[in-house]
Parts: sequence; C-alpha cells; structure tokens
Amino acid sequence: MTAGHFINDAYGAMLTPLTPALQQKYGVSIAAVTLLGSIYSLTSSVLQPLLGIVGERVDRRYAAALGPLMTGVGLTLMGFVPWFGVLLLLVAVAGFGSGFFHPAGAAYVAQNSPPDKRGLWASIFSAGGTGGMALGPVFAGVGLTHLPWFALIGVGVAAITFAVTPSGKQQGRRHSMAEYVGIFRGPIVWLWGMAVLRSLASMGYNAMLPFMLIARGFGQREVGITLAVYAVGSAIGGILGGRYSDRYGRTPVLRAAILGTIPFFAALILSSPAHWWFYPLTFMVGAAANASIPVGVVTAQEYAPGHVAVASSIMMGFSWGVAGLLVFLVGALADATNPTTAALASLSLLVPSALIAYRLPEPPRTTFQN
Repeated sequence: MTAGHFINDAYGAMLTPLTPALQQKYGVSIAAVTLLGSIYSLTSSVLQPLLGIVGERVDRRYAAALGPLMTGVGLTLMGFVPWFGVLLLLVAVAGFGSGFFHPAGAAYVAQNSPPDKRGLWASIFSAGGTGGMALGPVFAGVGLTHLPWFALIGVGVAAITFAVTPSGKQQGRRHSMAEYVGIFRGPIVWLWGMAVLRSLASMGYNAMLPFMLIARGFGQREVGITLAVYAVGSAIGGILGGRYSDRYGRTPVLRAAILGTIPFFAALILSSPAHWWFYPLTFMVGAAANASIPVGVVTAQEYAPGHVAVASSIMMGFSWGVAGLLVFLVGALADATNPTTAALASLSLLVPSALIAYRLPEPPRTTFQN
C-alpha cells in the first residue's frame, strides 16, 4: 500500500509542472490549462468520500490495484491525445484512480495494523505519499514525449498489489446513503474542520513561498530546495507523530503539533535562505505542521470503526480538496496586500484549528471491522 501511495502521488505531482508544456501543445489559455488541476482535485479529492463508499461495496483489492494504474496511465499520456477536451476527460479519469486508491489503501493499513502501532503504520503509509509528491516534479522533467515510460512503474505496482493483497470487501449488511451521511457528524465534523484549516495554512504557505523568495532576491533554485526540505520534514514528522500518538494518545499529539507550530512557522515566513537557520527551520516546521496528518486519519477511523474507508476519505481527500478549492483566497489577499501578509494570514488559521483540536474527545482503541 505504501508503494502504491508513493507512485500514485508521484504521478499526481507531475501535473502542475507540466502545465506550461500542455498549454503550448494544445494552444489553450492559462485559465484553460489550470482547469486541469481543478478537475484533478475534484475527482481525486473532493469526491473521495463518495468513492470511499463505492470502495466499501466492492472488493478493495481492485480499488487498491486500479488506483496507481488509472492515475499512471492517465497522467503519463497527457501529451498524446488529439484534443484538449479529451485531455480534460483523461485527467478526470486519472483523478478517479487516485480517489479510489486512497480510502482503500488507508483501510487496508488500518485493518491490518496492530492496535498499539496503528498510528505508526498509518504514518508510514502517509509518508509514502509525501515522498511521491516530492519525486513527481522530477518525473515531469523528462517532458511530455518521454513521460509514458513512467506508466510502466504504475502498471508494475498495480500488478504486484493485486497479486499480494488479500480480499478486502466490507462485511455485513449494505448501508443506506443516509447511514453514510450520518458518519459525517459529531467529532468527525470538528476533526474535518480542524484538518481543513490546517491544510489551508500549509497550502497557503507553499503557494506564497515562490513569490516571497523571489521578492527577496532569490530564484527557483532556492524555492525548489525549500520545498524539498519541507517535504522531507513532512514525511519524517508524520512518522514521529503517528508513533507518539500510539504512546500518548491521538488528541494530545494533534493539539501539540498544531499549536506548537505557530511561532516557528511565523519565524520561517519572515526568514529567507540568507539566514543560516532557514533550511533547518524549514525542516522543523514541515515536520511539526504535518505530524498531525496521519494522526488525524487514524482518529477519524477510530471514531467510525465500521467505516474506515469512508472515514479515511473524509480526512484525506475531502479535507485536502476543500482546502485546495479555498487556497485561491490566499492569492487574492496577496494581490490586495503582499505575499508575506497572505502567508501570515494563512498561518493564523492554525489558531482556530488548535482550538478545535482541544475540544476533540480521545477516540477508543477499538477493533476495526474487515
């Protein structure tokens, strides 16, 4: 599952760096080519709870294997379709693959992990996706012409996943849509709200980073290094957060990771690569800001132990997707003020996120249904 998460998210991270090449090839406007990212976010993230429900009604083995296959084939063939309209459809199909994979993969990890190491296993699965997102732009560097060769990786991972993964169909009676809607209530709603605010704060910083560094006299090299260091810190922080949550509880780690990040995040926004502490601070903030991500997923699973796939999709795709749809507000604020002010405004969202974390009850360590 972690290998599938790695290659699936690596494919997804190729889309943004390739948009200039796609604009040139298909002769469309910048607005049109950015629509590709919106469509991918819609089908892979915003619709993920619905895909999680579908995943509970079919064998998750197929969803886990088809995810990297659909995402890989769809996004590596972007330069080989005849019309831009077909490209939109291709990206949508690739997004559905990613949307199917995430809840199925998270459910497999949750159901097969020891209860006392559930946070650690979930964080390792999460780190696979973080590592893939860091590698995706490297894949994109080969250009549209040679990109299809990378589809073979997804095909291989899909085949191995199908060969070694046991059947994972939800047992028991079929649930109505009203019962599924009922999952999204009580503490899960607050947990989701906490995750949206936290994700929007992190996305806002990443979106403003290139503009802030360029305004301070730095170039794309420093931007790339900073994002890479932040991604590595995020992966390691997620693993540490998951393990600490096994030892000290889910909600204490959520509260500490979010609230403790704020002063260091503010210092990072006001710093630059000219300071010796910039890259170490970037690593530390990336680790702290993302330590709560896998913990939040496991918390949702333990709030809804009978629907781990749907609970996972609420905390993964749905929260990230909604935050992604709102990040344009950060850009609008930057236009009205400046990128640093917009980044600090994004950071301020961690305050209500932390307040929400303090009202969350500790979930019981229950046994998940297969």
